[in-house]
This record gives sequence, structure tokens and C-alpha cells, in this order.
Amino acid sequence: MMGLVVLISSADGADKKKKKRTVMQLKPEEIKRLEDACPAEVAKPKKERRVLVHWRCDGFFHKAGIPWGNKAIEVWGNKTGAWKTDFSDSYEAFTAENLAKYDALIFNNSTRLKPSPEAQKALFDFVHNGKGMVGIHAATDNFYNWKEGAKMMGGLFSGHPWGAGGTWQIKIASPNHPMVQVFEGKPFKIKDELYQFKDPYTRSDRIVLLQVDLSDPKTAQAGKKGKRQDKDYAMAWVSLHGKGRVFYNALGHNPEPFCDKAITKFNIDGIQFALGDLEVPATPDKQ
Repeated sequence: MMGLVVLISSADGADKKKKKRTVMQLKPEEIKRLEDACPAEVAKPKKERRVLVHWRCDGFFHKAGIPWGNKAIEVWGNKTGAWKTDFSDSYEAFTAENLAKYDALIFNNSTRLKPSPEAQKALFDFVHNGKGMVGIHAATDNFYNWKEGAKMMGGLFSGHPWGAGGTWQIKIASPNHPMVQVFEGKPFKIKDELYQFKDPYTRSDRIVLLQVDLSDPKTAQAGKKGKRQDKDYAMAWVSLHGKGRVFYNALGHNPEPFCDKAITKFNIDGIQFALGDLEVPATPDKQ
């Protein structure tokens, strides 16, 4: 992938067992689509920022979401000047010493991660001491054996009634929130795979920004396969954990969300919120 920096250590025993993954390179015209989707203005960084994008997969490997997401995050940071980007698919990235270099950690379509107790502490401290965590799509398909990690991300993957080959409708869950103003209060359709979540998902500790729109007939028909009795199919949220900030967006299985102008602005705002450069409400009592 053009511009990709990968931090991998063969000394990590778990990495020795990991399958070699081939990550496709985006074509110049595909990269231009990402660049063209970038907004003209973003929040001004309070200082120079650096993010670490982690894309390790010990489960399902998203062949499109990983290269498109990785490149998108790099392009967004470079074109707007909001951050610089490093990449890793190694557990050895999860040390206090390494994480100290970064302002936010972005899990792009990583799956079935099982960090060691030492790595768990480093990740927990990183967020609770004031840094940011961002999850894209499959970032909720992790931490099944680490309750605090799942709680920070905001939920656990529990299937996808809305498949990647369909076009589904999303609606605004919190119309007055600054981050959703880019959608102009209107539902929108996107070709992507939509998740449903199980505990520790709740609305009591976050502001849900986007959700599946079951008023759309096609979307509602697929939603009949959903597991949630309350029909609460959230797609994106922000939350606070200790002094740190978390943004999660379930969109990002297909390339389409990374090329959409409104979703791109929404994602950049979410990352800048996690970095501490965009101050927006993040708890239900502040809506």
C-alpha cells in the first residue's frame, strides 16, 4: 500500500503463528476518490498529532475495508494536516512505551484480538489517562475475553442482518449533535455491511449518533433477521472513558463509506474528537 508504514516484530510469539496477509494497494484513481471526499475545513489541531492504525486480524480478514480504511485515514490526515499516521498489525504495538508516541489508536477492521494482560493494561491506561480510541467497522469483533476493552469500544459484534451486497438506510440518532450536521438531518443510503451489537452495548454511557433506519422497507425487511428485541441498531457513537475519548463507526466493510463526502467528514470529526481537537458532547446528559 502506498505510504504504508507497518510496525511488525517477529519476536512476538503470537505474531509468529499469524497468517501472512496480502493487503492490496489502491490504484491512483482510487486514492483520488479518497482525496476528493476530504472536506475543505476541519478543526484546527491543538498541536501536531500522530495516530496509530492497528489492523491485525486473528479472525475474519476484511480484504476491502482494511486497505481502503488504512489509506483513507492516511489521506485524511495528510490532506487536512490534522494528524500523521503510522500502522501496525502486531501485538507488540500495545506497550506503554510505544503508545506514548500517539494521541489516538485506531482499530481499522481488526478482528478477534486477544491482547495479553500487559497489553490490556497499556491499552486501558492509554485511554483512561487521556488519549483517544477509534473503531472502524469490525473493531467491535474483538476483546471477547476482555470486558474492559469491550466496554471501552462500546459493544460486541453479534452478526450482520444487513449484508455487504445490499444498500441500506441510515438515520440520524441525535439530530442536535454537532458531528451529524454534515448529514443535514436527512437519512442516507449506503452500500455496506451493517452490524448489530450485544452487551456491553448500552445507550446509558454514550451518545449514539447514527442508527439503522427501519422505516425504510428494504432495510426493515432485512432487519427481521435481527436479534435485538428493542430494535436498537446503533451504527456510530461517541463516549468518554476516564480522561479519554472514544469514537466508533460501524460503517467500513466496503469502499463506499470511505469515498462518501458526508461520511468522510463525520469520520474525520470523530477522529479529531478522539484526539482532543474537536470538543463535542459525548455523554447522554450533555446532549
